[in-house]
Amino acid sequence: MNAATRQQSAPIRATEVADQLETGVALLGTDDTLVYANPAFCELFAVSPSRLRSLPLGALGAAAQALAPLIDRVRQEGATLHRRDQRIETRSGRSLHADITIGPAQDAALLIEVHPLGGELDAALPSSLSESLRGLAHEVKNPLAGVRGAAQLLARRVADPELARLADLIVTEADRLAALTNRLLEPGGKPHLSTLNLHEVAERARALIAAEAEPQLHLDRDYDPSLPLLRGHGDRLLQLVLNLMRNALQAGATRIGLRTRVEHNVLIGEKVSKLAARLDVIDDGRGVADEMRDTLFLPFVSGRSKGTGLGLALAQEIAAEHAGALNYRSRPGQTAFTLLLPIAQMYRGETHGH
Repeated sequence: MNAATRQQSAPIRATEVADQLETGVALLGTDDTLVYANPAFCELFAVSPSRLRSLPLGALGAAAQALAPLIDRVRQEGATLHRRDQRIETRSGRSLHADITIGPAQDAALLIEVHPLGGELDAALPSSLSESLRGLAHEVKNPLAGVRGAAQLLARRVADPELARLADLIVTEADRLAALTNRLLEPGGKPHLSTLNLHEVAERARALIAAEAEPQLHLDRDYDPSLPLLRGHGDRLLQLVLNLMRNALQAGATRIGLRTRVEHNVLIGEKVSKLAARLDVIDDGRGVADEMRDTLFLPFVSGRSKGTGLGLALAQEIAAEHAGALNYRSRPGQTAFTLLLPIAQMYRGETHGH
């Protein structure tokens, strides 16, 4: 007996039963919103249980495109549909192989069942973004060395301490970009993770943005001193935060805030993390245009005529490298990008301030 039959024969206790299943089960309303999903479904599709109230089907990302034609057919024919060994892209960019069953339920809703095959996601799929960036890395290396050398000469010759500090900042950033290009030129290379202070990363980003932005920009910070240390790659995470802050500047922001918090039992990607670090980048810019919301993190998609469309895509890839997640909420005048990073057991007792 499949889950659709169980839904009809025991409607009162159906959700309690479904919550115990390893099969992903969800109810889709007539307006294409998810009105219920069990924990297995939330984990498969990286959906937070706390966001399930009227969550649109489109929030599943590429998976929604795979499910949409099946859903339309069930609504037209009024019969349960089975599809075997379907490949579905999750929001984290990995591929899920599963059997899918979609059938009518009560009140014109649809019951969606997703049975993972083998219980494993294919994490070895090539990253189209990294492949595209490798060509760019070849072109950047030589000019970057020239910029570094010129900054070193400038630092030795200027008498003004502030100018010398800015020249040293250029050298530091050139070294960081050189390390980034080297990593991009090594196929399959993974960043070396070490213990780090997320507040130090945020402060480095804050200093760089302050140096390159207009004086009128207000930079706020609200750090949680109880935030534990975590494992990560400092330069990569710095690049992520810089991309988010520069994205805010390009959206016309006059105020950017950095905020950290500790999160408990939060869904990150497709796993529930008992303890996580949260970093919010908040700005008062124009917000995300409606037509950009579904494609915001795709490479080479930009809302600006001269934009490369790589900043947010790279930021999301860096978050994934750290087993983290990057999402956003936006309205005109207030946009917040949220980075969630899991905190390992061994670092939970070590906290830092700023």
